[in-house]
Amino acid sequence: MRLPFFVYGTLRPGEHNHDAFLRGRTRSEEPARLDGAVLYDGPGYPYAVPEPAGVVTGEVVSARPERYGELLRDLDHLEDYASGDPGNLYERVEREVTRTDGTVLRAWVYLAAPAVAARLRVHGRLIESGDWRARCRPPGSPRATGR
Repeated sequence: MRLPFFVYGTLRPGEHNHDAFLRGRTRSEEPARLDGAVLYDGPGYPYAVPEPAGVVTGEVVSARPERYGELLRDLDHLEDYASGDPGNLYERVEREVTRTDGTVLRAWVYLAAPAVAARLRVHGRLIESGDWRARCRPPGSPRATGR
């Protein structure tokens, strides 16, 4: 199934993994949100964790058709994901995401694997805004620092 990808951390435009993994491989990148999840600091990278009342901000990325398989493989590798591996840090799952115009579509999302999510819920640092870019924003500041 060739779904787009919902990215919410270091793969977002302007973040350090965007150019290395997405530049030249995408057909479109649009702002979107993932309902039903919250964001935790890794540190250094985020984890989206299922939570009914949460919202995570990111982009929905559509791959160029001729680059899809290569991109999927490289993103799975970046996220340390292998289907069925109990040692995964992330699980690639199909979820609904919402574009800013209200359009809902299905996309691949890398969520924290169950053991990681359980640990984060107890010991993790929640990014209350749900926006990785806003994690360093001082209270009342209109702009994120964006690494």
